[in-house]
Amino acid sequence: MELKKFFFILFIFNITSFLNAEIVKPSKNFTPYDVIKIQLNALKNNNKLTNDLGIKQVWIFAHPENKKVTGPYERFRIMIYGAQYRYLLNHTSHKIDLMTNTPQKNIYKVEILTKEKKLFFYEWHVKKGDEKNCKDCWFTSAVSIPVDQGNSI
Repeated sequence: MELKKFFFILFIFNITSFLNAEIVKPSKNFTPYDVIKIQLNALKNNNKLTNDLGIKQVWIFAHPENKKVTGPYERFRIMIYGAQYRYLLNHTSHKIDLMTNTPQKNIYKVEILTKEKKLFFYEWHVKKGDEKNCKDCWFTSAVSIPVDQGNSI
């Protein structure tokens, strides 16, 4: 009987954790690198707590101008599952290297290693927002199509 209680409490704890998964909100305290790292870690663990929590996290950090192009969240989600961006989902590892930076915009080279041991490069653009709720916060403004580097060793 005690064992059943233990498993029931464990089950309730896991459900509570599942329901309380929090999304990180944009903040002036985040650097451009932080924003990309938050997004890539979320995509790497996209389905760990809830389905597509990683995609939701990326959507929160999408630049307001970019959201006008990608459409509402549901359309954005479909785009991430598409041929160009699906490699980001549940990937094994990533590396972020700064290519260029200005006071308003940074561009990074992002290296993604998939679970299938395929290597892809993306160019990730981050620029400051002018949104009234988060003036001067950094947001992702563009992500290139992937450049396939083939299989890694």
